[in-house]
This record gives sequence, C-alpha cells and structure tokens, in this order.
Amino acid sequence: MDDLLSILKALSDKNRLRTFCALLSYEELCACQITELLQVAGATVSRHLSLMVNAGILKNRKHGRWVYFRLNTEDLSLDPVFKWVKRKLHGSNQVENDLKALKQITIIPCEDLCRKQRGGTSCPKK
Repeated sequence: MDDLLSILKALSDKNRLRTFCALLSYEELCACQITELLQVAGATVSRHLSLMVNAGILKNRKHGRWVYFRLNTEDLSLDPVFKWVKRKLHGSNQVENDLKALKQITIIPCEDLCRKQRGGTSCPKK
C-alpha cells in the first residue's frame, strides 16, 4: 500500500504530471529540457524528479554533466497506472501544448539550454 501511495503522491502535482506525460512521448529527456518545459527553477525540477525517481516512476542515467530521465517501464506493476494516466489525459490542451513546446526544446543542444538557464559561467562553451 505504501508503494501505491508514493506513486499517487508523485503524480499528484501538475508539474510532475506534465513531466510524466512528456516522458510518455519521449524515450528520455534531460533535466535541462524538463526545466525548460516547466519554466520553473532548476532546484524545483530537481526536487520533482527526485520524488518521481524515489517513487519508482522514473529511472535516470548520468551522461557527462547531464542527467537523463525516462519512465520506469521495467516495473510491470506500473503499466496499468501509466495506461490509466495516458487515457485520462488524452487530448488535454496542456499535454498538446507541452508536446509542441518539446519539439522546439529538444532540438536545442543541452549545452545551450544550460547556458540559457544558468548563464555562461556555469556552462561555458567548449
């Protein structure tokens, strides 16, 4: 029961739900891409992503300085929850707007997104 409660809590925030929906359509997204989509502080996104990873909804991998997130499709017990959320949000204006925004966001290199979000000193050009 605690596992189910942590999953439901992880999906009970609008920005976490938006992140979840984005990852239904994209195999994986970098934390900087999610930050750009949500238009909130990186620390806030980090907290949301951490909660979702701890609930078992997301998996992450580090590649250089970038951390990529994807849905945890390995845990088959999550499949009914994923399908239910997908069905409930099908046709949502917010989801459609987010997917349009992500088309633009995902063509920008992570280095450029980082520079835009944090300034040139945090992410200097190579």
